[in-house]
Amino acid sequence: MKTLLYKNTKISYSDSGTGNTIVLLHGFLENKKMWKEYIDFFSQKYRIITIDLLGHGESDSLGYVHETEDNANVVNEVLEHLKIEKTIILGHSMGGYVGLAFAELYPQKIQKLVLLNSTSKEDSTEKKLNRTRAIKAVKQNYISFVSLAIANLFSENNRTRLAEEIEKVKEQALKTPLQGIVASLEGMKIRKDREWLLKENRFPVLLILGKKDPVLSYEDSLTQIEDTTVELITFDDGHMSQIENKEELKKILTSFFY
Repeated sequence: MKTLLYKNTKISYSDSGTGNTIVLLHGFLENKKMWKEYIDFFSQKYRIITIDLLGHGESDSLGYVHETEDNANVVNEVLEHLKIEKTIILGHSMGGYVGLAFAELYPQKIQKLVLLNSTSKEDSTEKKLNRTRAIKAVKQNYISFVSLAIANLFSENNRTRLAEEIEKVKEQALKTPLQGIVASLEGMKIRKDREWLLKENRFPVLLILGKKDPVLSYEDSLTQIEDTTVELITFDDGHMSQIENKEELKKILTSFFY
């Protein structure tokens, strides 16, 4: 485990392989361990950096609200520490929000961006209310909230097929401290809309969506890429393409990273 301090807060990251750099950013309730198979696969050709975002994995919480900009600054801190000037970023869900914030704050440092089961749109009014409800729910019953939240990320037809993998994801999710969960929900609730970044076409963007994603509306997600050069890949599954569509995803990313 490699660590550094950002605003006196411990940040944990990994650094594997050599070549062009790719930063892998996990989603809400996840951590850098979820990328192990992808590190093994891609570090043969690339330098792969994974980072535990604030309040997740082995990174500490910064405060009561983890804004996407805070996490983007954490990513930059790791890159500065490793003397990396340019990178490709792949962000899953919340990690995609962080990738977009990074692209806005540090445009000169981003080569390509993959939004994996993620969106450039801000939360709708309904989604913001759901975040507030989630904060209340996790404070009342942490284990029940986390267990249900993880199961609900997978498409219904995969919940039996991938039962073992889902248990592993839950196991890691239950290591996320309450403060990290609440601060992340608060941060996602107030994040900015960044659709304009997709329309400016400053760098190649790949958007990967699941048609049966229980938490991200597929139809609504398509509207953000109208009149853009964003490349779209669609799977017939849920919010966890890195698990539900593992082998196909590796092939698609190999082509996009090249």
